[in-house]
Amino acid sequence: MESEPSDAKNELKALIDNVDEPLKKTFENMHHGYPQETLERFLKAREGNVHKTLKMLLDCLTWRVENEIDNILAKPIEPIEVYIAVRESQLIGMTGYSKKGLPVFALGLGLSTFDKASVDKYVQSHIQINEYRDCVVLPEATKKHGSYIGTCLKVLDMTGLKLSALSRIKILTTIATIDDLNYPEKTDTYYIVNAPYVFSACWKVVKPLLQERTRRKIQVLEGSGREELLKVMDYEALPSFSKCDSSGSSKYSNGLQTKGKFACPVCGPKMKSCRSKSLGKQVFDEYRHFLHINHQY
Repeated sequence: MESEPSDAKNELKALIDNVDEPLKKTFENMHHGYPQETLERFLKAREGNVHKTLKMLLDCLTWRVENEIDNILAKPIEPIEVYIAVRESQLIGMTGYSKKGLPVFALGLGLSTFDKASVDKYVQSHIQINEYRDCVVLPEATKKHGSYIGTCLKVLDMTGLKLSALSRIKILTTIATIDDLNYPEKTDTYYIVNAPYVFSACWKVVKPLLQERTRRKIQVLEGSGREELLKVMDYEALPSFSKCDSSGSSKYSNGLQTKGKFACPVCGPKMKSCRSKSLGKQVFDEYRHFLHINHQY
């Protein structure tokens, strides 16, 4: 049974206020001062059904407690050789903000092989990226924009995509399931660019595995997608692979080979490396420099 949005959020808030302390604590860490907006995301994912939303939310909070998600940014991927291998085979970073203030993430999906480490390492990396987005990037975007920003845009570069990518279905399905159940409605739109001819065959396999609400957010753009993307973001925020008319490569940034390195939007312009002295590890971000796990949030 569906309720009016405000009534549903109030009902959910009252129920969450009475859960066990560990669940209540992780909910506070998850909403970052915006409990109503967080409840709204979960309600939207369950089409306003309070009963289904409560179950989804409690399952999410339990998952967070059992897997110590609140502390995952303090748990670097080790050893360092495995961390580097994950970073070089799971290409993702932030390139700027949209005209509405939403963070823009670039994913080199076509060239991400996900075959240099075990599945659990890629899952850990993905969750860390999600948590960094929610703990750091979105609060910074909210402050920068002057009003609440709770979602992002993702540009997926299919350069280099091959039919062999279908062998990655298991890990990509695992990651998509984690997002669907524990980070619902965090991406406003997925833009697919530089899609080669094999994309259609891959899409036929992947599409049925996605939630309908996710499929509705996907837009396949022509070529590098530059003209369409410029309608929602300035040129400076475009991923490097969308700054040209033809297909680009996710392993290149401003024409320079990047060798799997990632950049901090805050520290990147100031230093080549902001590697943590205490931990000696990094988390992620863009294609040029390192972002350490002990970054000042």
